[in-house]
Amino acid sequence: MSSTENAGTPAQQLPESSTAGSEAVTPEAGTTAAPTPGDAALADPAAESAAPEAPAAETPPAQPAVPPPPAAAAASDPAQWGRVDEDGTVYVRTAEGERAVGSWQAGDPAAGLAHYARRYDDLATEVSLLEARLRAHTGNPGEIKTKALALAESIPTAAAVGDLDGLAARARAMVETADSAAAESRAEKAAARAAQIARKEALAAEAEQIAAESTSWKAAGDRLKAIVEEWKTIRGIDRKTDEALWSRFAAARDAFGRRRGAHFAALDAQRGEARAAKQELIAEAQRLSTSTDWGATSAAMRSLMDRWKAVPRTGRDGDDDLWKQFRAAQDVFFTARAESDKARNAEQLANQQAKEEILAEAEKLDPSTDLRNAQNVLRKLQERYDAIGHVPRGAMRQLEDRMQAVEQRIRGAVDSSRSRVAPENPMVASMRQAVTKAEEQLAKAEAAGDAKRIEQARADLATRREWLAEAERSASRR
Repeated sequence: MSSTENAGTPAQQLPESSTAGSEAVTPEAGTTAAPTPGDAALADPAAESAAPEAPAAETPPAQPAVPPPPAAAAASDPAQWGRVDEDGTVYVRTAEGERAVGSWQAGDPAAGLAHYARRYDDLATEVSLLEARLRAHTGNPGEIKTKALALAESIPTAAAVGDLDGLAARARAMVETADSAAAESRAEKAAARAAQIARKEALAAEAEQIAAESTSWKAAGDRLKAIVEEWKTIRGIDRKTDEALWSRFAAARDAFGRRRGAHFAALDAQRGEARAAKQELIAEAQRLSTSTDWGATSAAMRSLMDRWKAVPRTGRDGDDDLWKQFRAAQDVFFTARAESDKARNAEQLANQQAKEEILAEAEKLDPSTDLRNAQNVLRKLQERYDAIGHVPRGAMRQLEDRMQAVEQRIRGAVDSSRSRVAPENPMVASMRQAVTKAEEQLAKAEAAGDAKRIEQARADLATRREWLAEAERSASRR
């Protein structure tokens, strides 16, 4: 029967080959599309997210992507591996000879060979996919071995045209190398697991060092938070080991938290004591702020400042507020003292001007024309001079020297006059010395700024001047 006559014959009416595994094929018949390498790749295990505060469950390490298999040796020339005889029986050539694999009643024998060659390509694709998975160590090596064994057994009897012997040999080779590939896969997984364990051990050790040594509280706390985030990304560790490592990290983090809490509790207590001490200093400064005992209070305020500097800080905000209160109390006192100093300086400048006017009058006296009148005028000028209060310290010595120069000039004139007439009366000389000594005592009292001594010295000088005047009058009457 020719292929043309049988082209429209239903498949159930076609003669079947007596060879096992052979089948008749019509144009309507087809082959299932061969899986592509991408379809056959093993899916990566679902990533299991770790809880923020608990160790992640064991997760297998991420598998590398399966590389596309090398192109299968397609039967580009099916006639090299099979033939179709005149009655439509399709044969494949193997090392054991020809074997019928089916019947082709659809027309051109070349099309029949191509049809069975595509079936061979499908088998070759399956073998290539398993080889790629085995090389990449993806999937279960035992499962790959089982599939390779099934292929090795089924390929020699497959209804396909191609190098079935070579393809079966490739499948058997996978069976033989599956165990070693499985061992390599296990070794790679163990190495990956060891690397992940080492990473977490390093993080746990870092956390323990932070817990034991760090006093940079904020930076250390931020680092511990970063370690938790990094910890979540480390997978592929068995649960027991992961939980033990997590326990180390959690214990270190808790220890750091306790140490930090104790530090800040102690710091709060210290700041409380410092705050109480500074409040006492503020109260004392406020009590002294209204004092007008300028010298003693100024020394007390300086002492308060030294004590303030010795007290630890209470924190930026609290310390600034306390300092403002303390400084305000001191400012009240020092402002009042400055106003007092300003008023006193103004008074002393006025006193200096008044004394300079008196000195100007005294310096104009001419004892050569009227000695007795010059003496009387000088005595009155001295009384006015002494009655004037304090002058600036820098001008005091100059003013006293000018007054003393006038007194010496008048005294020299008196001495010259008496030496021509008669020796000076001893009583007058004694009184004159007493007056000079009283003047010196007054000058010392004024230099010391002692009001009580000044008042007493002025009274004493006035008395001795009266005695001198009386002695001089008595001596002149003789």
